[in-house]
Amino acid sequence: MQDSSMPIIGMIVPPAAGLVPADGARLYPGLPFIASGLGLGSVTPAGYDAVIESVVDHTRRLKEQGAEVISLMGTSLSFYRGAAFNRALTAAMHEATGLPCTTMSTAVINGLRSLGVARVALATAYIDDVNERLAAFLAEEGLTPAACRSLGITGVDAMARVDTDTLVDLCVRAIEAAPDSDGILLSCGGLLTLDAIPEVERRLGVPVVSSSPAGFWDAVRLAGSGAKAVPGYGRLLGA
Repeated sequence: MQDSSMPIIGMIVPPAAGLVPADGARLYPGLPFIASGLGLGSVTPAGYDAVIESVVDHTRRLKEQGAEVISLMGTSLSFYRGAAFNRALTAAMHEATGLPCTTMSTAVINGLRSLGVARVALATAYIDDVNERLAAFLAEEGLTPAACRSLGITGVDAMARVDTDTLVDLCVRAIEAAPDSDGILLSCGGLLTLDAIPEVERRLGVPVVSSSPAGFWDAVRLAGSGAKAVPGYGRLLGA
């Protein structure tokens, strides 16, 4: 049963099907989420370029459907042109709707800062070009990107098929490459990371900020209800 006291949170998601990411029901059962799908063809700069101009239209569509807070739930979609673009895109979403708006890139920055992570090891789904853009974005936001380990995936649907053991191993390799990191950014909203996060934090003793969980955490905070995530999914969600 949905919480009628909670503002409806609208999510712009990369897959064309336009479904609310599965993490939402696990983290915040009963909270009202709706989604609109961009139809991203590939997790590459060319793929982002093909859909990025439609983001504001999707924002308007979600407002028409009752959304009162809106998040662009695609990390690389919002960081690939840099920090200034992420801010400008967020402003354009707000100007088009008059609603509080955010992006998944803003969410991971807020999450890293909330946990005091300044030097961050990167564990991503991306190809090298996108990894380089992520590192540049983090540096522009005043963080220090350390070593990066990645899966090199470009298929949108393939992200959800990456299993928990692979994600844990990816994070372990990222920290092994940069053992002085304060924490890990596990980046790509299409990865299903909820089961990996507590295992990585237990094994390595550092916090993990992961795109999709951080996106929900950030959007719920922006909605201002004070709702807390179901416990057990890592330090950020317990903050």
